[in-house]
Amino acid sequence: MATIKTDQKDRREAQKRSAPRAAAVYETIRHEGEDELERSSAGLSWSGLAAGLSMGFSFLAEALIHARLPDAIWRPLIAEFGYSVGFLIVILGRQQLFTENTLTPILELLNRWDHKTLKNVGRLWGIVLAANLLGGFIFAWVLGSTNVVDGEMQQALTEVGYQALAGGFWTTLLRGIFAGWLIALMVWLLPFAETARVGVIIIITYLIGIGEFPHIIAGSIEVLYLVVIGEATWSQFITTFFLPTLLGNTIGGVTLVAAINYAQVASDQPTDRYDA
Repeated sequence: MATIKTDQKDRREAQKRSAPRAAAVYETIRHEGEDELERSSAGLSWSGLAAGLSMGFSFLAEALIHARLPDAIWRPLIAEFGYSVGFLIVILGRQQLFTENTLTPILELLNRWDHKTLKNVGRLWGIVLAANLLGGFIFAWVLGSTNVVDGEMQQALTEVGYQALAGGFWTTLLRGIFAGWLIALMVWLLPFAETARVGVIIIITYLIGIGEFPHIIAGSIEVLYLVVIGEATWSQFITTFFLPTLLGNTIGGVTLVAAINYAQVASDQPTDRYDA
């Protein structure tokens, strides 16, 4: 059998077109996490507030589509495309969303396990989560306390909001793990997605929406809307939705994506390559 010979140009072209190694994806995200940990608290706060406000458009867009479709079994298949809108704004706009940070800074923490990095991760998580929730509450309050939407839309918003409270604590926790898992996987895929970035975001977030996997910020806005209009209590928000979803999203992102992908990259390196 004849041996096919390739020149240097062919090999360079093949290397250029080959999929990036896991280590390259890891290093890109880890470097981004390093930059995020160095940001000022004020910068994180404003970016997190912007993300919380932007995520409100996932709730609004889903309800807008929901209100204009007949009450049929296939309605969620169409309406859930609206769920992707807020994520598109946040991710393409480079705003700080809590669930993205279950991967990005955690890779840097696993790489540099020390008190300073751990403290910075806690600072980033606390500020971004609080700012996201504040922005989300403002959006929910505007929808529930003003005439920005009509009665038909208010009914659709309420129906969407009730879906977030449908499960018990453990069901919500388990579903939240899947949501955190998917969001962190999306963050892992995006650095080299290039022109497919929008498609990746839509596919992953649509799957979260259609699977009714609760997202701590998007879902909080839905339940906070119910709180604002008097259809749910703060106790229901905290115990039925917020706590199990926060735990689930964090477990899914940190354990199933950050730790496992760090382990696969570290296993392929010399023993001292990823020492802290």
